[in-house]
Amino acid sequence: MIYVAYVFMILGCFFAFAGTVGVLRMPDAYCRMQSSTNIATLGTLGALLGGFIFALTLKNTSMALKILFIAVFIIITNPVAGHAICKAAYKSGVKAEKLTCDDYGRDFPNE
Repeated sequence: MIYVAYVFMILGCFFAFAGTVGVLRMPDAYCRMQSSTNIATLGTLGALLGGFIFALTLKNTSMALKILFIAVFIIITNPVAGHAICKAAYKSGVKAEKLTCDDYGRDFPNE
């Protein structure tokens, strides 16, 4: 059971590394924001899931419950925060290199 926790922690480290490479290699601010949101969501959740399984193997239910609450809050807040930051960047005039569709444009029709 402890090896499953290690696998999830390694998986979280992989997503954090892949997201970091994405932040460095992506062409514009919106793509970089998507990569950084993946770091915060998938990388953290992998580590938290591994910690949750590790806490259950130690029979430490209070630590497992705290980790579970942290994971739920991250699932709720990270995508919403990433969307809000992208929308603020669009409204402030940061342009993407190539857009195939502009869904934010209908939210701000006068700009």
